[in-house]
Amino acid sequence: MHHIQQLAADILGRVEAGTTLTEALAAAHRQAPNLSASERGALQDLSYGSLRHLGTLSHHLRQLVPKPLPEPQLERVLIVAFYQLLHTRAADYAVVNEAVTLAGTLAKGNFKGLVNGVLRNFLRRREQLTALAARDLVASSNHPSWWLQRVQAAYPEQWRQVMAAANAHPPLTLRVNRRDGSVEDYLKRLDEAGMAAATLGGEAVQLAKPVAVRELPGFADGEVSVQDEGAQRAAHWLDLQPGLRVLDACAAPGGKTGHMLELADIEVTALDIDAARLTRVADNLERLGLTAQLREADAARPEAWWDGRPFDRILADVPCSASGVVRRHPDIKWLRRPGDFAMLGRQQAEMADALWPLLASGGKMLYATCSIFPEENQQQLESFLRRHPDAACLRQEQLLPCERHDGFYYALLEKH
Repeated sequence: MHHIQQLAADILGRVEAGTTLTEALAAAHRQAPNLSASERGALQDLSYGSLRHLGTLSHHLRQLVPKPLPEPQLERVLIVAFYQLLHTRAADYAVVNEAVTLAGTLAKGNFKGLVNGVLRNFLRRREQLTALAARDLVASSNHPSWWLQRVQAAYPEQWRQVMAAANAHPPLTLRVNRRDGSVEDYLKRLDEAGMAAATLGGEAVQLAKPVAVRELPGFADGEVSVQDEGAQRAAHWLDLQPGLRVLDACAAPGGKTGHMLELADIEVTALDIDAARLTRVADNLERLGLTAQLREADAARPEAWWDGRPFDRILADVPCSASGVVRRHPDIKWLRRPGDFAMLGRQQAEMADALWPLLASGGKMLYATCSIFPEENQQQLESFLRRHPDAACLRQEQLLPCERHDGFYYALLEKH
């Protein structure tokens, strides 16, 4: 099975070079199209797990191999092996043998002995290494130091909980389609299927243990969708009434689009700049039996697509760092750079400014991000209000990741 270890090390290399984990996993599946379902599951666990715990695993590596190895892939093989030895049920000897075999194919096989020695040393010193990593903030928080410092500065009281939540496994939360039935009825169906679940309010139901989407009762028929409880708040904040014209400015993958249409008979225009991502919106709406006008367009350039008829509601789910959903996408924390925020801030301001003139007088626009950083959230709101005297903020909320939901920010603006 050493090819799974190799594929996981390849995925880490691709992420290191700037590819998202989703894209890197898809590339690995193309590279090895004949993987069984259990092998695909193992590959997903090794790649997600290694990135989730990369701070600790890298710390172990430098304790055991103080100088970087001349072949970076050898380091990735060791990191994946450390993850397997710490977090999976794979037998220790099998993990070591796989890694040594793999080392034989790299750097002319010169490092087989080193890899063998490092892993045996790791097994001997596991407890001591774990204690050392726990005393190092970057290693134990599993985030880059600059990220950790920003979270500490923004949330001096809560930063430990924020970091712990970002490293946890995400919950599986469902949105019951109000048009198809009640939350109570769906909870009964889950119970009959042997899936323990609880209601979180609104249409949100959280499963005690995640399952494969295809196993969910009624999923294929649109009775239920997968959507975080924090993301489900957006449609409720917008105060939707039958007959309103609504713009969903960055709609993909279409979770919030579907939710809005489930809640009220409204006319929705859903935009996305990426054609491939727009097909996911179409697929989601088709499964739910709902319709919207889909447009491949840049929300920040309305002159290219807007017909001049004002919208009653606008959902401005702006591009952001995605720092609130790191537990679902552990590559984000390693791919982001401190300099990204200036560029993201410009995009956020530009999009909010471009959409505001499209809103009818008395209409409402919801500024939304899946970020926990104030410069993308409260600071953006304050500067928007300074630029637009005809805007009033009705309410705002910063959600931090926790057992119930991921991290999100919402600010509801009304036009005078």
